[in-house]
Amino acid sequence: MTRLWNEPSDFADEMVEGFVRANGRWVRKVHGGVSRSTRSAEAETAVVIGGGSGHYPAFAGLVGPGLAHGAAMGNLFASPSAHQVESVIRASEQGKGVLLSYGNYAGDVLHFSEAQETVRADGIDCRTVTVTDDIFSAAPNEQHKRRGIAGDLTVFKTAGAAAASGYDIDGVERVAHLANARTRSMGVAFTGCTLPGADEPLFTVPAGRMAIGLGIHGEPGIDETDIPTADGLADLFIEHLLDDAEIPENVTDHGARVVPVLNGLGSVKSEELFVVFSRIADLLDDAGVTVVDPQIGEFCTSFDMAGASLTLLWLDDELETLWSAPADTPAFRCGSFDAAGLQAVDPDDDDDTDAVIPDASQDSRRTASTLADALEAVRDVIDEHAEELGHIDSIAGDGDHGIGMQRGSRAAAAEAASVVEKGAGAQTLLARAADAWSDRAGGTSGALWGVILRTIGARLGDDGTPSAASVSAGIVAAKDAVMSYGKAKVGDKTMVDALVPFADTLAEHVENGASLVDAWAAASTVARDAAEKTSDLLPAVGRARAHGEKAVGVTDPGAVSLALIAETITRVLSDGAHETTEKKE
Repeated sequence: MTRLWNEPSDFADEMVEGFVRANGRWVRKVHGGVSRSTRSAEAETAVVIGGGSGHYPAFAGLVGPGLAHGAAMGNLFASPSAHQVESVIRASEQGKGVLLSYGNYAGDVLHFSEAQETVRADGIDCRTVTVTDDIFSAAPNEQHKRRGIAGDLTVFKTAGAAAASGYDIDGVERVAHLANARTRSMGVAFTGCTLPGADEPLFTVPAGRMAIGLGIHGEPGIDETDIPTADGLADLFIEHLLDDAEIPENVTDHGARVVPVLNGLGSVKSEELFVVFSRIADLLDDAGVTVVDPQIGEFCTSFDMAGASLTLLWLDDELETLWSAPADTPAFRCGSFDAAGLQAVDPDDDDDTDAVIPDASQDSRRTASTLADALEAVRDVIDEHAEELGHIDSIAGDGDHGIGMQRGSRAAAAEAASVVEKGAGAQTLLARAADAWSDRAGGTSGALWGVILRTIGARLGDDGTPSAASVSAGIVAAKDAVMSYGKAKVGDKTMVDALVPFADTLAEHVENGASLVDAWAAASTVARDAAEKTSDLLPAVGRARAHGEKAVGVTDPGAVSLALIAETITRVLSDGAHETTEKKE
């Protein structure tokens, strides 16, 4: 388990602070992550990588000459927000375009894609290559659906080397796609991992058993077997990774050249990995595969998870040249990098100064005060149910939904309390709370709750008192925005299964003349019923998709948390209506 921490909610921030102070030769702190502290004399295409914290040396440890130019880092096992990714892009780009690369997870895709569109609107040529190396997370004919695990390293390294060699954005993108297409990985685990402050691991493996096909965020394995010997594990790795269906197109095993990356996930020691690798080397040799520059150690971890993964990068001449090119980062060094031409980057003022609070009417300020109360109540109810939400999520997901919702709701409530004191109106308060929730929570839920709050705020505005119709219109707009943004639909076993009936019921009651309090109460009841019915569904999107059968019989945590929040706001609205009635009397 993780033993050394102060306040669990501050762990990621304090980790980044310490990392930067220890590695100032390579990196500087920027909002949302790190960027290089030096740059080459000639401008380069920038490679920006990232994902959740908790995987060191991925991602910050791979920033430096010859590799990445910046890393956006979210909270523990949670993707960075779009705002954070955008900040790292702007701190790292040099006018030659930016390649974004990260593991293929729903939250990362949402946030990085939004940031990409934002900087593109400002004229920055920004492209994306997601890493999809995990052979157990989707079938060979659906490689685009696969997760990214330790194969991140091969894609990041070759793209970074291409940028350092003077490739333009088209060339860097092409090479990254090529490396990803020629990278295959699989992982196993003997125990789960425990986040700072948590009493239990995100998942468990029975004593004497080994999970096969696990994810690096605590997602359970796809299969399970008895723990093999070191040779037996090597046999398992090579059997699957040399399967004809898994060898990249136009590559034959005999005569091929391969970089093997044997990765420890947190608690498996290098000495154990060396024993496993000895057998791996024999098996590759027997298959007629030439081993090039093997890497054994920790490259993409999962806190204290006892497990390992094997990655194979199938080389061609270009990839071999780029893989062997010099690199100098805190955690990965290759060859001899000439630092003579590097120039120090002037440290940016990374203080995230408060934006000016727009003028708001007195009525809108009163609405903002009610919204701040509502977000405070949401924070409290999520605190109360965080453990339960995490438990639900751990059955077929990665177990961090409760933690993410807790981080997000706390940040949103704190920001709302701050700006309401400065005279913010309803729209401004919800927009600022949306950014705070998204930044702090990260992940898919952080992105979607940011969308919900921001969309509702846009309908309420900063002038006047919102009517029941305008609130209902905001909720319906938020429903549409979530479905457009997250691509989920009713029946996919997500938040949408509760959000759609909630929004539709609210709109129906308001149209029929009901008060906002009564309409909201009726809609909340429907949302609760809909959330409970998700137990019968198979997940169709997100991390739980690969564990579909395990999710049957269990409610969706996103739908449950939305229903909890809707019910909580019912009480806030009812209390407000009661106070208004008393004042009139």
